[in-house]
Amino acid sequence: MTSSSAPGSGSGRRPVARLVVGLAMFAVLFVGFSTLGVWQVQRLAWKQDLIRQVDSRIHAEPVPAPGPQGFDAVTRQADQYRRIMASGRFLHDREVRVKAVTDLGPGFWIVTPLEDARGFTVLINRGFVPAERAAPDARAEGQVAGPATVTGLLRISEPKGGFLRDNDPAGDRWFSRDVAAIASAKQLSGPVAPYFIDADATPNPGDWPRGGLTVVRFANSHLVYALTWFGLALMSAGGAWFWLREERRRRAGRGR
Repeated sequence: MTSSSAPGSGSGRRPVARLVVGLAMFAVLFVGFSTLGVWQVQRLAWKQDLIRQVDSRIHAEPVPAPGPQGFDAVTRQADQYRRIMASGRFLHDREVRVKAVTDLGPGFWIVTPLEDARGFTVLINRGFVPAERAAPDARAEGQVAGPATVTGLLRISEPKGGFLRDNDPAGDRWFSRDVAAIASAKQLSGPVAPYFIDADATPNPGDWPRGGLTVVRFANSHLVYALTWFGLALMSAGGAWFWLREERRRRAGRGR
């Protein structure tokens, strides 16, 4: 006499396993999308705080540019866009022209070393010139010979070059304001600040270069991303509900 398992016992376990696996998959999707949504909300708060900090720096009273004792403390988050000032003499014979596109059209940034009276050199982005004003003799009035004071925004060095274009120091072709590379190419002596200054809109003699064209803009799409992830989480929950409903109908149909 042989024994046999109860009819339907194996087939009864399969729907249960299918149900567990299906719900687990939907749960993973829901938790994953919700986590990404929460992360984007946190990023939104961080970005809004950063924008507030930068806005307060831009409109604050200018402070002296950090000297050699403060070079190591200059960081992207803590100092970018601080309003600072420096006084000294321009080294016009060592200026560089950096390719630029601004609201005034294509042209160049005129970046000139300034020997600060405190004993170090800092690069000054004096402002924009169109191509026809690129040569120094085309803006001779702006080549200030005496002591000068510059007020502007502290900017962090832009190493290597621009998008798909590397700086060419040997050919004096520049696509980014790479402080270390410019200092080396122009053989600047003494301590050189690891940052540069974007000059404000104070007019230069002859009206060129034109400063004050710094664009301070932060992409802030974190709310959209957060809503997208939370929307996908809700869709996952809704998908789980519809799937469960169909599973019940299927099992009910088999029981008839």
